[in-house]
Amino acid sequence: MVNQKPKSVEEIRKHRKPIVNINVKHKGNLSKLDKLALWITEHVGTMGFFIIIFIWTFSWLVWNSLAPQPFRFDPFPAFVLWLFLSNMIQIFLMPLIMIAQNLQSRHSEARAEADFEVNTKAENEIETILIHLENQNKLILEILNHIQKKEGGK
Repeated sequence: MVNQKPKSVEEIRKHRKPIVNINVKHKGNLSKLDKLALWITEHVGTMGFFIIIFIWTFSWLVWNSLAPQPFRFDPFPAFVLWLFLSNMIQIFLMPLIMIAQNLQSRHSEARAEADFEVNTKAENEIETILIHLENQNKLILEILNHIQKKEGGK
């Protein structure tokens, strides 16, 4: 490596790939269904949504269990239907959430790959700088030795 000719800045730039914003590229490659799955997951996968569903279910159960008989809009057998529907919602949401997680995982992998490319570029450029510095050190030592020989010869 000591005798290696350093690459010039132009050579480094010539071999450099253009910098790409992987987030923009990833969003551009999503289908409408992928975007819908992400939107649902982002909104359903929040504590706010959980609290709304919890309060709704608790209120439904309390009202239909404790309210006066004529005011109960969903007496006992029908509440079982509500539980069935809520389970169906969970069954449908689970695959959507998994789809969105897979999409987010692919995005994360693409970002990691882009980071790796940037790190590889930086490593190559740092190595080139180190080669330049080694060559400069050799030249400075040669110049210093040459000056010392001239001064010693006087």
